[in-house]
Amino acid sequence: MLARALSATPWGVDARPVQVEVDVRNGLPQMQIVGLAHAAVRESRERVRAAVKNCGFELPPRAVVINLAPADLPKGGNHLDLAIAIALLAAHGHLSEESLGARLLCGELGLDGAVRPVRGALAVADLAQRRGATEVVVPAANAAEAAALEGPRVAGVASLAEAIGHLTGEAPLPAAAGDAWCDSTADPGGGAGGPAADLAEVRGQEVAKRALEVAAAGGHNLLFIGPPGAGKTMLARRLPGLLPPLTRAEAIAVTKIHSLAGEHPPDGLVRARPFRSPHPGTSAPGLLGGGSVPRPGEASLAHNGVLFLDELPEFRRDALEGLRQLLEEGKVAVVRARARLEFPARFALLAAMNPCPCGHLGDPRRDCRCPPPLVERYRGRVSGPLLDRIDLHVEVPAVTLGELRGGSGERSEAVAARVAAAREVQLGRFGRGIPSPVNAVMGPETVHRSCPLDAAAQALLDAAFERLGLSARAVHRVLKVARTLADLAGADRLSAAHVAEAIQYRSLDRRVVEAW
Repeated sequence: MLARALSATPWGVDARPVQVEVDVRNGLPQMQIVGLAHAAVRESRERVRAAVKNCGFELPPRAVVINLAPADLPKGGNHLDLAIAIALLAAHGHLSEESLGARLLCGELGLDGAVRPVRGALAVADLAQRRGATEVVVPAANAAEAAALEGPRVAGVASLAEAIGHLTGEAPLPAAAGDAWCDSTADPGGGAGGPAADLAEVRGQEVAKRALEVAAAGGHNLLFIGPPGAGKTMLARRLPGLLPPLTRAEAIAVTKIHSLAGEHPPDGLVRARPFRSPHPGTSAPGLLGGGSVPRPGEASLAHNGVLFLDELPEFRRDALEGLRQLLEEGKVAVVRARARLEFPARFALLAAMNPCPCGHLGDPRRDCRCPPPLVERYRGRVSGPLLDRIDLHVEVPAVTLGELRGGSGERSEAVAARVAAAREVQLGRFGRGIPSPVNAVMGPETVHRSCPLDAAAQALLDAAFERLGLSARAVHRVLKVARTLADLAGADRLSAAHVAEAIQYRSLDRRVVEAW
């Protein structure tokens, strides 16, 4: 007897449909799985046998062939167990094939019949919606996540017996409900689920605070350079609180990635902008994504949020160089012999580094004992092409005692309001047709059209190009930053003041000229 059930397998941040076909016939008792199944899927034979038996069903000793179609699609993960068990029971006559209907089944089975959570449940629900499935049956732990899409009906099952009762109609389950989304439920910061840190807690560092505001308003990449204890990390952790809250579309995109990485949000959707701060020892696949079973890296987990690289020169060179193309394209492509997977990775890069190995170069309070060749090697760990892709290079000097004793500065809410207003200007300029309508992603033609300069600003930019030896990419980035400064000021044209401030944020370019 032949029975079929619809399931899914992960494919990048999405899911691909898998038709599970089970054929039971006379012959030597064995269970064979065909269809390019990876080890975890092949091992499902033993899990399914034990789960079915422990749920009270006896399977006669017959030959069983399980085909996973399409045959040329690699199948991995633990998503197919539930569909295999249900199709196996249907093939033995314990369930009617009509009871499966247009349902999509997904879940891992324990030996006792428990249905365990899987990665990427939101992507599975999205696939079911696109395939026209009437219902998605997922583990109970994934029900809120799958229902957050507001697509087909979602049933969360805790065991194989519960799934059978629901499919036969003997014990139907209520539809799972995801938390309703509204703008007020989104959290602009606190990527770990806590409240965002307030900018008012930072004493002094007015230039660095201004740079944070500019970076948040235009989606620009930012590098802090300063001695230990100057407040670079403290400043960095305030950036999420300046960014606008996630939209529902952004939250769905973020949740898909985090769910695939096994980080299941308790409320169904991720509601805070991610803030990822990987250790400098993180490998290239860990930072960029990949591995034997391709998974998103820290760069993709920071999608629509902030990627903070503290101690930038201490990161592996291959990991840093991999960021170059990623910062331009906003996605990571992982190529394997049988597949090409893409993980979105459009984030604000925020990095911090010391000026030298000891950290005290230029610090008036302490002497630097690093010889020039050592300083040069230290800075050379971060390549020029990568630095060229960072819009803002800002020096963060040591804080004085007077600044520490001074009063608190502007709160994050006030700065976030200006950032939101500037982003509304950019949304009106670019529209909603691009993934991230901010100045940082403008192409050359858009820069030429959107950054009109007056005569004084053009003369200043020409002089900076000659004196600082800026590359064409650096000139475009200066114009993008100047455009953001103008948006914050409510100006249509770029003035000399906007260009001058944008050039001041290229401190590494100025240092090269001064050293020469």
